[in-house]
Amino acid sequence: MKAKKLLVNTVLSSVLLLVALSFVEYAWAAGTADPSVTRWAFVAAAIATGLSTIGAGIAVAYVGAAAVGAMSEKPEIGGRALIYVGLAEGIAIYGLIIAIMILGKI
Repeated sequence: MKAKKLLVNTVLSSVLLLVALSFVEYAWAAGTADPSVTRWAFVAAAIATGLSTIGAGIAVAYVGAAAVGAMSEKPEIGGRALIYVGLAEGIAIYGLIIAIMILGKI
């Protein structure tokens, strides 16, 4: 059930990011600074950042709990566990990069 929720969040975030990028691409192709398009670009950047950080938080929660459990049984895998937590945190960084790209186009 938890994996299903994580998959749904990931798919929803991806779809919203693509919609956000299409709004910005429309504004860039139009070549005008229409206030409504600019407003939607800011909303798209906020959604990209917000949903990616929520997804990263969920991923870090699951991966971190599993890493602590694994390290309690076998302490020498601590470094490997930190790598997995860092990979889960990368989701938030990707969302931030997309938001910067969106804001850079308006």
